[in-house]
Amino acid sequence: MASKAQVVFRTEHADVVAKALSPELTESVPRTKITVEGRGGEVLISVEAEDHTALRAALNSYIRWANVAEETAKEVGR
Repeated sequence: MASKAQVVFRTEHADVVAKALSPELTESVPRTKITVEGRGGEVLISVEAEDHTALRAALNSYIRWANVAEETAKEVGR
């Protein structure tokens, strides 16, 4: 049974965060399908996985990477 989740980040750095995550989308993540969209002041991360374990692992990684990208954008003043 497939598991699905969506996470929305509201940030003034949405384009920067989405672009920072885009290289990760080219990597194959076992048992998952992931999309990232930057739109307006939001970043939408959608994850579909074969099981809950894969879903949790992908969400943890993408949330952490989005947070790093957000904090970096704040520091450099973009």
